[in-house]
Amino acid sequence: MSNNPQSVIAQIQKEHDTIARRIRENVTLMEQSTLEVERLQQRNVQVSSQLKRVDENFETLPRQDIKVAYEDAIDAKTRLLTMRCQLEKLQDNQAQLEHLQDLLSRLLDVLGSMHLPSAGGEKKQGPQLGLAGETIIRIVQAQEQERQQLANSLHDGPAQSLTNFILQAEVCQRLMSRDPDRANEELDNLKGAASNTFQKIRDFIFDLRPMMLDDLGLIPTLRRYTENFQNKTSVEVSMNVAGEEKRRLPKHTEVMVFRSIQNLLAISAQKLKASSIRLTLDVDIDTVRAVLEDDGIGFDPLVDLDPEQGDSDIQVLNDVRERIELVEGTLQIFSEEGTGSRFEINLPIFEDIPRL
Repeated sequence: MSNNPQSVIAQIQKEHDTIARRIRENVTLMEQSTLEVERLQQRNVQVSSQLKRVDENFETLPRQDIKVAYEDAIDAKTRLLTMRCQLEKLQDNQAQLEHLQDLLSRLLDVLGSMHLPSAGGEKKQGPQLGLAGETIIRIVQAQEQERQQLANSLHDGPAQSLTNFILQAEVCQRLMSRDPDRANEELDNLKGAASNTFQKIRDFIFDLRPMMLDDLGLIPTLRRYTENFQNKTSVEVSMNVAGEEKRRLPKHTEVMVFRSIQNLLAISAQKLKASSIRLTLDVDIDTVRAVLEDDGIGFDPLVDLDPEQGDSDIQVLNDVRERIELVEGTLQIFSEEGTGSRFEINLPIFEDIPRL
């Protein structure tokens, strides 16, 4: 990527135009989703009225009619909650896109007010301006991607589970005085579902930000994470540590290493279909080196990591590499189709900047 000031401005302008287009598309999707939410709200009113009539005639109606009425109510409420979650996600995306557009606009204004040399002129400030512009864009894009992944995870996990809890609780409430045995059965099911969901939420929180990382450090947290990962995926994971195992690293270094390994493990298991993974971690005086090797299906890095023609499932590796490079680290990728893959992370250990 060129560091010529004019080229950087052109790149930022192109990104600004892309964001503007995505904002317009997102507005259209929000309008459509709003209409769908309104339609589903009207349907919920109708279904609630129908359910009320069923409730009033609970003793005389056929069981099949009662079952259909409750299934319609559950379907209507689930669809409404799902669509509301989608609308909220679109609204959150809109806020992030507008924030990004504002940042890029201000960056363009600042660069436009400077006396920048032409492509053939003197380039004293070119590299600095280019690096700053590219870094800002990459950091903001990384933040947006993290928020998107978090929104998807919340929507697909806890949000759906809480919807089912509400519906099951309503069923129990209606059955309590009329069919106590059935109500107790539903309560047992609800208790089991709550226990499973609670464990899933604990796993979700651990994946999001394990408290162990702050309390015990990188290596104990990775040991715990790889054990949980192996139990959940049935992928055999072995971990070997060299160097100073008990040494605490700067927080940002521990987080970067943990997140990178977390992403690489997921890619090996889910996208590369690995059945076993070997992780080696070496903590040196001023460097952390992590090597992850898997026995998956492999891929062609030159082709699959090319944004123009590559496999979209593998290109998340480009995001991992960019984030590592933002803190002056490197990610080397070695792979061939059918021969597994090897990922090497090298990260310098910088001390935390003291707070003023």
